[in-house]
Amino acid sequence: MLKPWITYLAIVCLFIGVISPIEAGYKRNQAVAVEQVQYGSVVSVRNITQKQLVEDRNQGWKTFGGALIGGVVGHQFGGGSGQDVATVLGALIGAGVGNRYGDNSYYQELSLVELMIKQEDGKQVMIIQDLDPGMIFNAGDEVRVVYLQGSVRVDIAM
Repeated sequence: MLKPWITYLAIVCLFIGVISPIEAGYKRNQAVAVEQVQYGSVVSVRNITQKQLVEDRNQGWKTFGGALIGGVVGHQFGGGSGQDVATVLGALIGAGVGNRYGDNSYYQELSLVELMIKQEDGKQVMIIQDLDPGMIFNAGDEVRVVYLQGSVRVDIAM
């Protein structure tokens, strides 16, 4: 007979795997320290796309969950040492299925804009950033280049 604590353990592990939070990156409305602001004008604009592989960060949990469920199902068959063998085989098969079919990796196509900017100090810089449909750049636009710690962002000068 299946012991109640194994059932509870399986339910808790699956629950934790499903509700585990996904960490978000930098948000546009997040306050960050500005190192420098330069003004300039856009020399050229080019819209580009880039494909990025988004890997599943929960792959290990899915493999573990598959092994746990497979072990619980395998434990229902046989008796004595045969039951132990069925449990181990169920765990191995469950881990394999969880690993193979639990992969949620996919390719994401990013829309980017490449800007060549001539700054007021005479330097030219090229900046690639996410395409913001609310902020379309054209050659000749006056912009500000905001240098943040480890990154740069371009906005229309106001």
